[in-house]
Amino acid sequence: MSRTTFTVRLLGATATLMLAAACGTSTATTPSSGSTPAKSASGDALGVATTSLGPVLVNSKGFTVYMLTADSPGHSTCSSMCLQYWPPVPGPAGTSSAKGIGAALATTKATNGASMVTAAGWPLYTFVKDQAPGDVTGEGVKSFGGTWHAVTPAGAAAMAPATKAPATSSPASSGNGY
Repeated sequence: MSRTTFTVRLLGATATLMLAAACGTSTATTPSSGSTPAKSASGDALGVATTSLGPVLVNSKGFTVYMLTADSPGHSTCSSMCLQYWPPVPGPAGTSSAKGIGAALATTKATNGASMVTAAGWPLYTFVKDQAPGDVTGEGVKSFGGTWHAVTPAGAAAMAPATKAPATSSPASSGNGY
C-alpha cells in the first residue's frame, strides 16, 4: 500500500469516527428540578435573579438576559453589528425550563445562523455593557430598530417603573420651559 493510499484511508477512518461520535452525542437537555437552571449542551444555563427591575432571566454567569422589541416570536432581527453589542444566549438542540421560569424555552436561529434560546418565543440576548451579575444597563436602550428590555421569568419585558415628574407649587407657565 502506498503512503498516499494509507494517508487517505487514515483520514477517512478518522472522519468516520468523528462523525459517529457526533451522532452519538445528545444535545437535548433533561428537565431541571429544584432551583437548578435549565442547562444546554454547551454548559450555558438560564436562571432567575432579582435585580432593580425585579425578577429577571439570567444566563449561567448571572448576567441579565434581554429581548428586542424589533424581533418577533421565533425570529431575530439583530444584525451582525447588533450581535457585537447584544450577543445571543446560545441554545442547544432542545431546552427545558428550570424552576421559577414560567416561559416556554426553545431555540431559534440568530441572523448569523447560530442557535439561540427563546423565552415565550422571544430571542434572548445579553448586553456587553453589563459588567457584573445583576446589572441591567441594557434596560430601555433604544437601538437596532427597537427597544431592549430585561426578560421576566414569564418571558415578558421587565420594564423599569415610570418615574413621575416632581410636583411644583409654582403656577404653570405658557413658555417652553427650556
